[in-house]
Amino acid sequence: MVNAKMAELRHWHDRCLTMSMRMPRILRRIGRLFVVKTKWEAWAVTWAVALGGVERGKHYLDLYPGAIGWMFFAACSAVTFLVGAKLLDATRPAAEPVPSPIRTRAPQRRHLGVSRNRPRASRRSAGSASRI
Repeated sequence: MVNAKMAELRHWHDRCLTMSMRMPRILRRIGRLFVVKTKWEAWAVTWAVALGGVERGKHYLDLYPGAIGWMFFAACSAVTFLVGAKLLDATRPAAEPVPSPIRTRAPQRRHLGVSRNRPRASRRSAGSASRI
């Protein structure tokens, strides 16, 4: 990343400095165009890879006649299966969240008999009875 001090030392114009500051943002925006999001896009990319793999395999058949050429052709074609499987797995829809069970009544609190809070005076029963 270029900073202002380095730009001054190298006698750069202001436009060069601001352009270099915006470059990561521009590259990020361009990069978002190449994200495969749907199954249709994954199939389209797989088709393009298959087309390129077969074309490359034909060139290998011309360069290396015989069994070696056919092995290279098969390897180029097999890449299509690997790429297609990876792309289709990556574009699977997210699993639906499992709904939590609905409680019909509030959970009951346990009565321990002993409280950890500050002790309080016990309640007296109504009447004029003596505590002694």
